[in-house]
Amino acid sequence: MLSPATPTPLLLRWQGLLAGSPAGRLTQHLPLISGLVLAALLAGLPLVTRAGLSLLIAACGLLWVLWALRTPPGRIGPINLALLAVLAVALLATGFSPVPMAAAKGLMKLTSYLGVYALMRQLLASSPVWWDRLVAALLAGELLTSVIGIRQLYADSSELARWSDNNSVAEGTVRIYSSLDNPNLLGGYLLPILPLAVVALLRWQGLPRRLFALASLVLGIVALVLTYSRGAWMGMVASLGLLGLLLAMRQTRHWPPFWRRTLPLLLLVGSAVALVVLVTQVEPLRVRVMSLVAGREDSSNNFRINVWTAALEMIHDRPWLGIGPGNTAFNLIYPLYQQPKFNALSAYSIPLELLVEAGVPGLLAGLGLLLTAVRSGLSQGSGHGLLALPSLAAVSVFVGLGVQGLTDTIFFRPEVQLVALFSLATLAVAASGDPRAAAGGRAVRSAEATHPA
Repeated sequence: MLSPATPTPLLLRWQGLLAGSPAGRLTQHLPLISGLVLAALLAGLPLVTRAGLSLLIAACGLLWVLWALRTPPGRIGPINLALLAVLAVALLATGFSPVPMAAAKGLMKLTSYLGVYALMRQLLASSPVWWDRLVAALLAGELLTSVIGIRQLYADSSELARWSDNNSVAEGTVRIYSSLDNPNLLGGYLLPILPLAVVALLRWQGLPRRLFALASLVLGIVALVLTYSRGAWMGMVASLGLLGLLLAMRQTRHWPPFWRRTLPLLLLVGSAVALVVLVTQVEPLRVRVMSLVAGREDSSNNFRINVWTAALEMIHDRPWLGIGPGNTAFNLIYPLYQQPKFNALSAYSIPLELLVEAGVPGLLAGLGLLLTAVRSGLSQGSGHGLLALPSLAAVSVFVGLGVQGLTDTIFFRPEVQLVALFSLATLAVAASGDPRAAAGGRAVRSAEATHPA
């Protein structure tokens, strides 16, 4: 909350306008209704149709507006400021776009996702215990999706064969896609959930809950590996490796200096050795990893290189505000630059996509948001608050998605982006210094002392 002496920013003056009006039945139960809608959205990300997801996303936005009208404004915070910068650049890019109507669709989609983020942040700030409930819903959807994907190995393989590229170094590799119809999308969806599953396993008390988190983690890793998505593989190694390192540093922060410095180094060396052994001894992994250095001899690499070349030409022609946000604008402009037979739906690289859509300011705004989130997560992860461990998981989520995003733009799909926004909302609440989160942190200190992480 802002203190009485602090002037309310103009951007927030609409909030709290209905704070003094009588509360109806809906407004009395806003936290519960919001939590249930968000839980349904997160659980249904890989299972609900696009129309169903759109309805749930719209409902989240409306619930946040209603909640904000009845709640006095608080501090904006660095993460929210960074998000507003991203939105402002997207708005400018839409206004100066060569296809403004198409770009407006992308802007509306971005705004609707930010409405989900705002509701997540409001709910977690009001009741941090909802973090565990929302993660449980997310893991339930992920567990079912992983089981469906793994089951595909024992069903009719004719459908899976359409993802086997005869012109690839990894010819004949069977890739699962579960309910998402795309192995790369399945890998991108599973990638940000795995660190959350690790932290849930450490936080939750009781054998049934921990078994649920463990099953979600193990089956999620297995399903991600079976997608044979190289970007998701690299992201998983970076994400889980970083999370393990951060947890080890947190666990040993009171150890003698020698062991505090030596243990992380030993973990890095041991993990690197285990990774090398796996890649050299397991043939499917070795073949898929070798395709990374095959250059244009691998069809997937060749396709991406041609798309990147066209994207660079688009950036060269419109370097400052790009063509506007969204895949609709991209689909209208990209054919003017594409090489024959290399049509694409995106730039297949998050940095290039940001440059194409919003130019240099868009890339700087995106990098600023990423750095702000990582810095905030590392700062909060070293404390004792209720969201300390989730903050470390969120940092690992962004690092994993960043690594994968160097060569893919799966991040912009709602199945992936909304999980990332949930992690971002976690960091925003943890960094806000909300007294309710701090009080929750005191309640879990005794549990951390018994079950340190």
